[in-house]
Amino acid sequence: MKNSKALFQDFVNRVQLPENKDEIRSIAYLVFENVFGLTPTEILAEKQIDNNAAIKRLNDILARINKHEPVQYVLGEADFYGRMFGVNPAVLIPRPETEELVRLVINFVNRSKPVNCRILDIGTGSGCIAITLAKELPMADVIAIDISPAALDVASANADKLGAKVLFEIGDVLMDKIPAPIDVIVSNPPYITRDELKSMPCNVVAYEPQTALFVDSNEPLLFYKAIINQARQSLKATGLLAVEINEKFGNEVYQLFIENNFKEVELMQDLFGKNRIVKGLSS
Repeated sequence: MKNSKALFQDFVNRVQLPENKDEIRSIAYLVFENVFGLTPTEILAEKQIDNNAAIKRLNDILARINKHEPVQYVLGEADFYGRMFGVNPAVLIPRPETEELVRLVINFVNRSKPVNCRILDIGTGSGCIAITLAKELPMADVIAIDISPAALDVASANADKLGAKVLFEIGDVLMDKIPAPIDVIVSNPPYITRDELKSMPCNVVAYEPQTALFVDSNEPLLFYKAIINQARQSLKATGLLAVEINEKFGNEVYQLFIENNFKEVELMQDLFGKNRIVKGLSS
């Protein structure tokens, strides 16, 4: 029989990561909720735990975390927009800042109310964007493409688990023609340059799929050029194109929208004041 508060503190003390104590405690809370089903309040209430198998699993999880494996991959799940998505190293871990991209699309659709609304998510990964939009905008038809069959397997499993209707298809925006006509195109494409690799956290570089993260340093706008070019052909009049960006290239992506005759183009910052999204309307 173990005391939950004491077990939690012991776990925190044994985590060997460079993060500060608050971040380590946040990781520990995720683990204890996943393993024992305990909320932070319940942990601090000193509940008694007599599940030896779960306690053993806790030690296995600790060993993987101390090898810098992201806790989301260790637990096999990540929170996004209030829902739990299955994740593994075939897909990127959903980030909180990407929720702002989703929120932008939801607000646009609810405001403009397009008839027979069709939304396309390019590079869907875990499906977190497409599935969230399908759940939040049930009147819309959502299509999601990715170059990786393994990623589409994860996304399809997430859609089944969350009861979302999304059409998943293999697709490479650099090579294949995207569906048309479309009311909204949304994408979080690879945008970290190879030159930035050395400054990336080791848990990201070692475990997350590099093809979904990195772009050649000589062509940092490669995916944006392809997406914008295709969007010009596929978007309906006044349709929305919204993309997540590398903060270093915000002005350059903004200028690409302008050069391709998009209207009401805006470079948007995230909650931390970093350039994060560029959006515009087709002409």
